[in-house]
Amino acid sequence: MTATPARLIVLDDDAEMRGLLQRYLSENGFAVRTVPDAKALDRALAREPADLLILDLMMPDEDGLSVCCRLRAAGVDTPIIMLTAKGDPIDRILGLEMGADDYLPKPFVPRELLARIAAIQRRRPVAAHLVTGEGEVRFGPFRLDLGRMQLTRDDHPIELSTREFVLLKVLLQHAGRPLSRAQIIDLAMGRDAEVTDRAVDVQIVRLRRLIEADPAHPEWVKTVWGHGYVFAKAPE
Repeated sequence: MTATPARLIVLDDDAEMRGLLQRYLSENGFAVRTVPDAKALDRALAREPADLLILDLMMPDEDGLSVCCRLRAAGVDTPIIMLTAKGDPIDRILGLEMGADDYLPKPFVPRELLARIAAIQRRRPVAAHLVTGEGEVRFGPFRLDLGRMQLTRDDHPIELSTREFVLLKVLLQHAGRPLSRAQIIDLAMGRDAEVTDRAVDVQIVRLRRLIEADPAHPEWVKTVWGHGYVFAKAPE
């Protein structure tokens, strides 16, 4: 079976650069979307999450550093590579401090970007690979048995409804990637399910009561304001 290509989003206000990267990365096996500004990036992420973001530092309106900082503050753990035309080392330091995974100054050889992406993939494998088949997934003191549809904490069983199990599994499969309510409905209940956004919120509240030490200040399932929810930490 053919592996699903990793999904990349390139944020750059330079149309020529966007075109170059889309062609090159697509030819090397990635599913690539490009956007010209931060608002377009937010819309793209709302439609479908990404496995890696490539952000230009120098942008009109909201720059790449600000975007990176905002995503990390919202609990988004998607790997980020920063691109910049600046040569000042302080920009690299700021980018990494803001939560970027790597930094590449312009101009660069496209093959070097490919190598940086491969290095990040080796360090941070996609969490969905851990939530397949009928094995088990661990996060903190919890263990989710996918075959038996059972959740335990320190080997003590926690009762899950079928809908709560499926919701938790979907969030784990997309750990670190924000999902909109519409995406959660599609993934957990089916595209044709007659479920409202409010029903998703209710299910999230119930799930938090089961796995969060303090549901009002969640550690695992965080709200991404204006978007939806994200499982904030990668499973083990």
